[in-house]
Amino acid sequence: MTTTTAPARPVDPVDAVPPLPKLTVLGVQHVLAFYAGAVIVPLVISQGLGLSQQDTIHLINADLFTCGIASIIQSAGLGRRIGVRLPLLQGVTFTAVSPIIAIGLASGGGTQGLAAVYGSIIIAGLVTFFGAPYFARLLKYFPPVVTGTLLTVMGTTLIGVAAGDVVRWGESDPAAMVPGLLYALGTLAVIVLVQRVFKGFLATISVLIGLVFGTGVAAVLGHTDFSGVASAAPVGVTSPFFFGWPAFSLTGVISMIIVMAITAVETTGDVFATGEVVGRRITPRHIAAALRADGLSTTLGGVLNSFPYTCFAQNVGLVRLTRVKSRWVVTAAGVIMIILGVLPKAGAIVAAIPAPVLGGASLAMFANVAVVGIQTLGKVDMHDNRNAVIVSTSIGLAMLVTLQPTIAQAVPAWLQILFGSGVTLGSIVAIVLNLLFFHVGRQKGPDVAVAHGRPVRLDEVNAMSKEEFVAAFGGLFPVTWPVARAWEDRPFESTEELREAFQQVVLSAGPDEQRALIDSYHDIAELVLTDPEEATADVRALQETGSLALAGDRLDDRDRTEIAALSQAYRDKHGMPWVVSLANLASRDQLVGDGWHRVASSPARELVTAVAEVGHIADARFDALVADANPIRSAWARKFEQLS
Repeated sequence: MTTTTAPARPVDPVDAVPPLPKLTVLGVQHVLAFYAGAVIVPLVISQGLGLSQQDTIHLINADLFTCGIASIIQSAGLGRRIGVRLPLLQGVTFTAVSPIIAIGLASGGGTQGLAAVYGSIIIAGLVTFFGAPYFARLLKYFPPVVTGTLLTVMGTTLIGVAAGDVVRWGESDPAAMVPGLLYALGTLAVIVLVQRVFKGFLATISVLIGLVFGTGVAAVLGHTDFSGVASAAPVGVTSPFFFGWPAFSLTGVISMIIVMAITAVETTGDVFATGEVVGRRITPRHIAAALRADGLSTTLGGVLNSFPYTCFAQNVGLVRLTRVKSRWVVTAAGVIMIILGVLPKAGAIVAAIPAPVLGGASLAMFANVAVVGIQTLGKVDMHDNRNAVIVSTSIGLAMLVTLQPTIAQAVPAWLQILFGSGVTLGSIVAIVLNLLFFHVGRQKGPDVAVAHGRPVRLDEVNAMSKEEFVAAFGGLFPVTWPVARAWEDRPFESTEELREAFQQVVLSAGPDEQRALIDSYHDIAELVLTDPEEATADVRALQETGSLALAGDRLDDRDRTEIAALSQAYRDKHGMPWVVSLANLASRDQLVGDGWHRVASSPARELVTAVAEVGHIADARFDALVADANPIRSAWARKFEQLS
């Protein structure tokens, strides 16, 4: 009698454990990608609070030690509900730097200020831990207009901290500012050069390379002091509450809770990004588990003399780059960080980095935070004046107290933390204004279209019948069915949601409907080659709103022949008009180059591309509708657009 054995179930790559040598090498790689970002935060905070070198060494070691524990909790998991169990590495969040310095200085600075810092961190960590399951319900209070504003404010205010390090040598002797400035600019130049020349893993450790280069040059020229390395103990473990028992202040706690709310948004994005990389479907349970790990790690940070924790995005990129999906690699990286965290001599080496070198590196990193904020704000519908008010007011007040810090002295003591930090003030103002404009009372909304000869607001659009809705927005497409279907998605909470409804209808349509929609558009060759005097009224209108760089009278005979041939080749291959959004074109070369690529595409892929072009055209027409409904504000914006 023979027996058959069922084939072994393949191990999920996320749960697979590589051989020990490979596991170690891959873990070290994650630590290298993470290291510069990890050590800069305690360095900057230490210098901001005026701590001694010994205290700085202790902060660095405590940070690395707690980072290791936090990464193990997140990747390996603790129990069934803590830790997302994905290859996500934890690190101290940059978001917390400016509020921590503000809390510490308001409480007296030095180690005395750390007591209030750690009290705020512990409370914020506990709030995050216990509030994790409910965070999804709070996401609507942190839309891109809020998170983008906060990240922009954080990045720009932190640049001031980096600038302080750059000129540190010139505080008592202005002549010493010159070599410090050269070190900072040299470090920054190395970081930029590495990112320009290299790709992949080396590009991810460009800041670490810049720090090593700048410190190495300073060591050769005698501009740094490594005596602290010799005097540091070979082994040392941070003890709970090393800097004293925590103290608590209401404004400090509020500041840290806001920081954790922002990092919760970042963690949510990192979890979804990692899920996409490793092929895992992310559910609310995963988000709650990841946020519980953030909260627990942050609470541990307050106890073990470290700071708030979140997922590090650069290590998500490293997972994508290496294609190694095992979460145990990150666990191994956590073990390596714990080992580094009990070696004070390693922390002493980091503490010896000259202030201008640190300033040059942190300038690059903190400016990148601002760039992320600007990218996030790029997703915001600035045609909605409420969003513009939120961004401008929050950034304006944040810059006010950042550039004029003495304002904090003019307010009561309990308000000094709020007015002593641009990040804290800007964050609270952005959150409150978002609540005021979008969640409190009856929201009239912006004018989004013109109906019956007058502008109509979003609430009026939501009250329209299907016929009225189609009449107001029917010009977005040559046919009306996409608009009619979008009407069924009412009510719309924002102008951007209304815009997305039109896009979603087109994207969710069947292939036959999509091809029929594409067939209703004019071929791009017809638009750019037809003489305006001979064109039909609809073609002439499209020509007038199209790209000036493609005006027919600027094309020579050779251009015309090639575009006509390209159009015919496209129709022969794909059997539909060559649809292109004129607003996105800058030159004839771009049109022709993209066109031949599209001719070579498979029919299925080209259908997706053509549908995307239809979406771009609808976007441009939607913008025109909003501009027509808000002529004064649109004219004001165009004044600035014309300057470019």
